[in-house]
Amino acid sequence: MDIFSKVTGFDWDDGNKDKNLITHSVSCEESEQAFFNIPIIVAEDSEHSINEKRYHLYGQTDSGRKLHIVFTIRALKIRVISARDMSKKERVVYDEEIKKDS
Repeated sequence: MDIFSKVTGFDWDDGNKDKNLITHSVSCEESEQAFFNIPIIVAEDSEHSINEKRYHLYGQTDSGRKLHIVFTIRALKIRVISARDMSKKERVVYDEEIKKDS
């Protein structure tokens, strides 16, 4: 997806960066890995894109953990809003999309 063409890195909000670790046991490092490991699926989150565009990313960590990440792009940096394990339904959708592209 072309939204990443000008991105220069990640921006971790101090009030939010530990939330995913505490709530879902997903570290900042794991979240970042999902953006670089192929395959990924990215879709716009039009329902929650009121003040800024939000996106969903389905991807996996270096260890193969499948994550669902909600993020936005601010000042050319990715800001993760939420990161958690994919639900069973999301894993099925992810696996089916990956098979289509293979």
